[in-house]
Amino acid sequence: MLLLLVVSISLFQNCSKDNDDEIETDTEIILDEVKDFIWKSMNLVYLYKDQVPLLDEDRFGSMADYNNFLNNYSSPEALFNAVLYEPETVDRFSWMTDDYIELEQQLGGVFKTNGLEYFFYYEPNSDTDVVGVVSLVLHDSDAENNGVVRGQIFHAVDGIEMNVNNYYTLFGNDTYTLSFADYNTNGTQTTSDDTIVPNNTSVTLTKQIGYVENPIYYYDIIEIDGNKIGYLAYNGFTAGYNEELNSIFGDFKSANVTNLVLDLRYNLGGRADVANYLASMITGQFTGEVFSKLKWNETLSNNNSNTAFTNTLPNGGGSINSLNLNKVYIIATGRSASASEMMINNLRPYIEVVHVGTNTVGKTQASLTVYDSPGVFDKDGINPNHTYALQPLIANFYNVNDGSVPPDGFTPNIELQERLSNFGTLGDPDETLLAAAISDILGTGRRTDMDSYFRQIENPLDKNQPDFGLILDPKDIPVDFKLN
Repeated sequence: MLLLLVVSISLFQNCSKDNDDEIETDTEIILDEVKDFIWKSMNLVYLYKDQVPLLDEDRFGSMADYNNFLNNYSSPEALFNAVLYEPETVDRFSWMTDDYIELEQQLGGVFKTNGLEYFFYYEPNSDTDVVGVVSLVLHDSDAENNGVVRGQIFHAVDGIEMNVNNYYTLFGNDTYTLSFADYNTNGTQTTSDDTIVPNNTSVTLTKQIGYVENPIYYYDIIEIDGNKIGYLAYNGFTAGYNEELNSIFGDFKSANVTNLVLDLRYNLGGRADVANYLASMITGQFTGEVFSKLKWNETLSNNNSNTAFTNTLPNGGGSINSLNLNKVYIIATGRSASASEMMINNLRPYIEVVHVGTNTVGKTQASLTVYDSPGVFDKDGINPNHTYALQPLIANFYNVNDGSVPPDGFTPNIELQERLSNFGTLGDPDETLLAAAISDILGTGRRTDMDSYFRQIENPLDKNQPDFGLILDPKDIPVDFKLN
């Protein structure tokens, strides 16, 4: 029997070549190398490897059996999809790319965009017509430079009216024109006579290559009835912004804020270490205590580890400005995932967390980029014949009490959704979700105006965008093996 997984020997070693040999460029051979890389990587690091028979180490009696197995798959993507564990329900988040350079840029907040994010809704009183509403405009983007603002409604793209059959096909071009409309209540409190009225305004937007997003979208100190409320709209747990984030908490601390509203409604996640720093800024009284537990698959269980609350930033970033709060309000929705959910899950054993919004995504797993290299999680000695990389689930994270994020996400304490007719401005005390948090802080009553009439349509364009979720930093992972 051929044992394919032995950590002490090289499994990722490619065919050796003299330095002056030409690199093999035959497409079929390269794709075979990629499939070999995929199987061996998933066999080693995949969180659910023990639940996937195709990853059974004992299934191949010879190298010929193994090669025949790989050849049964028409493409690397087909093989990768075949070894995922219940992708519709359990592993909804593992993915792969044929360009790890682009992946690395995306994970660092660098991507191609015109700066426009949006939701789709059925038009009032229609089951076929669709409108979009601008949910977010990224700073210093083409959309912002052209005056687009959150809450604007658009009904057509390049002059084509949107409907349920075409709306997801109209945004593929790098440049397109949006036609805007107004929401008309016709002066009544009921919705049966509401309409969308084109207002003869439009804007042409172009996607920018190499756009760098600062995840710190907006912050403010809101003073109401003697209460100083810190507000932070934070859109990604991205490396490189820790000191700026800490400076904001320094402002909150100097102003003696008594409450904090952390807005993660559009935050799909990011790095686990950044989540730990942010949690330490919110608190401060739990330094050294367990913030998060990480558990790998059985093969790599020796690498299970705990991360503690800290009072310092890495790389000489200085002391953390901590607020020492015993309660925090977190705005989270169906676009809040993983590291955002980690904030709710891992703070709750220590302080009161009031979740305002809607159910979150439901992701308790962590991932890390896997390369076709001896070290797996780094590019030293990487196979030069291709640029494929994997982003598989490799571990589960838990709080200090071993609690995890529910598969269907967290249910809010104050249930409230953004509405087509009134998105408001992020950071404005009258914006629907922020107003609900402020109302609860002031004790003036909770707003619970969930309105099922505004039927939001699942955005199929999101399915083409990676969910970065909880990303681990290779240097922080105590993996004790190297595949030489």
